[in-house]
Amino acid sequence: MDTERMDNEKMDAAASKTSGKGLVYMVVGIIAVIAIAAVLLIGFGSGEVVAKVGGEKITKEELYNKLVEYYGESVLDSLIAEKIVDMELKKANITVTDEELQKEMNEVIESYGGVDYVNTYLAMQGLTLEDLKEDVLSYLKVMKLLEPRLTATEEEIVAYFEANKSYFDQPEQVEASHILVYEEETAKEVKRKLDEGADFAQLAAEYSKDTGNAQYGGELGYFGRGEMVEEFEEAAFSMKVGEISDPVKTKFGYHIIKVTDRKEAKAANLEDSREEIKEILKGQKLNTEYATWLNEKKTEYNVVNTLAK
Repeated sequence: MDTERMDNEKMDAAASKTSGKGLVYMVVGIIAVIAIAAVLLIGFGSGEVVAKVGGEKITKEELYNKLVEYYGESVLDSLIAEKIVDMELKKANITVTDEELQKEMNEVIESYGGVDYVNTYLAMQGLTLEDLKEDVLSYLKVMKLLEPRLTATEEEIVAYFEANKSYFDQPEQVEASHILVYEEETAKEVKRKLDEGADFAQLAAEYSKDTGNAQYGGELGYFGRGEMVEEFEEAAFSMKVGEISDPVKTKFGYHIIKVTDRKEAKAANLEDSREEIKEILKGQKLNTEYATWLNEKKTEYNVVNTLAK
């Protein structure tokens, strides 16, 4: 299908949706470097060689010291923050349940358009789904600890709404599924089977070349104008709910489109947007409050980072 839309625009949209959580969704790349190195070094004793360059040797200590030099302060600071959070959770008898963690993970995965897109996005950064899960857990821990400090006032909610009305406007949207094939004859064959009563989802799994959603019945979710290639968009927005198109040719091949729902354009309304605004403001406040709270706790616990410059 429209790879540019599905891969780039969905990822950009997902990044913007979760941007309020960015500070606490920690960047684990540096920690991963240290973790991998630690695993590699487990099998080596003190003074042992981890690499050779001609006649020159690189020892375990040299590698370890270099990692500490480049990443030590940042990693240690992250570990200190993690320790403080866990101690405060225990003190307050607060826990994050498996259900809460899975719910948040599902929301993040959905915002990126599905697990395949999440994995692609993470792979681009050298990360895995488990890395994301650890970051989401960290976010939920901090959110629970700081929630009393994150309440938005009515004035803040109204001000945010007035400044971002266009964001909350609901444009006309279509929900659709599609089956993408490369040859016109194949497209005609698929349409004939559909006309004879075949199941759309089953044919999508069997025929569609859009590997990102073929196993999910070809579902594309809701999209507005300007998100799909012109020919696809023109066809989809001209169809009725439940209607299945004839083959539609685009630069990607031939599409059989099924429209499953529509949303008419709707102007922004404060009451309809209130809960979403509260969550956005909570995320924004978390970014600033977390740093303040952490510094308070570092003083309270008399934390000393000997690697800090």
